Order: sequence, then structure tokens, then C-alpha cells
Amino acid sequence: MPVSDALHLETTPLEGLLLLTPRRFGDARGFFSESWNKATMQAVGIDLEFVQDNHSLSERKGTLRGLHFQTPPMAQAKLVRCGRGALFDVAVDIRRASPTFGQWFGVELSAENGRQLLVPVGFAHGFVTLQDDTEICYKCTAPYAPDCDAEIAWNDPVVGVDWGVSEPVLSDKDAQAGPLAKVGTPF
Repeated sequence: MPVSDALHLETTPLEGLLLLTPRRFGDARGFFSESWNKATMQAVGIDLEFVQDNHSLSERKGTLRGLHFQTPPMAQAKLVRCGRGALFDVAVDIRRASPTFGQWFGVELSAENGRQLLVPVGFAHGFVTLQDDTEICYKCTAPYAPDCDAEIAWNDPVVGVDWGVSEPVLSDKDAQAGPLAKVGTPF
């Protein structure tokens, strides 16, 4: 199958951050889709080696997780999709030399729309659930490393993400995260 038939790829205003929509083959039973195909991705210039898959369930609408990233040597790129429900997915450019440093991009990912966000190394990532019982699934290019784990405050006024929620459900860790200016970035 030609790549153009297998995958729709969109760029975003933040260099390297890509929106992917794999083709779905549907019938009366539902659909089939290749959420990841290395050859298809390589054909469009994406050549990543994923080493870990993560799957998270958020029971309540308005649950916010993020903004997270891992520092070198365990920095991660992620390919994010929604397995059930819907979420607003956000990536923040934390590459100091980038012309879009500190800027964010957000997109709705849902089980229905099948979209995926490819978040490269050098971005913080987070999401807020738009429905109860929402599942997020994502591939990572490095395993989880607690010593390299870092986070930025979800409500950092300089970054200014418009989450669409004023009082999200947060973990203690996310509630205590500092602003990007204080946390800093190794990228």
C-alpha cells in the first residue's frame, strides 16, 4: 500500500511535532488500523526506535497529567494516542535554541478520530481528559528513569496552556511542579 494511503501526516507550528492519522479500514464490525508500522513511518522520514509502551486510564473527566519530560541520557520521544474516550493532548517546546521555545501546541485525540501526536525529544508533554474513563496509550524511545524524570507546572503563566479546565484532578507531583523558568531545561 502506498504510504499516502496508509498515513496522513500533518506538521504543527512547532518544528518536529507531528500529527499522524493512520488509515482505518472499517466495516459493520468496527475498524482495523496499524497504529505503528516502522516501514510506513520510515517512508515519511520518521525513524525512531521505541523501547516501551505505556497505557494509562483516567477515571474522571478533567484529570490532568503533566507536563512531564525526561532529561538526558534518558530523554524520550513519544507517540501518543487515545485508546478510549477523548483527551486534549499538549506538547511544550523546551528546546532553548528553538525559535518556538516555551510555546505549546494542543490537539484533541480520541478513540473516534484515531489521531496520534508524535512528541520529539525536547518537549514536555501532558494531557487533560475530556471524558470519564479515558485511556491514553503511548510509545517511548527510552524507558522510564526516575532519576531523569522532570515536570513543569500545568498552569505556568508564561507557557500559558489553555487546558479548558480551571480545577483539574491532579497528582500531588503535578500539583507541586514548578514553572519552566525555575525548573529549567537541559535541551
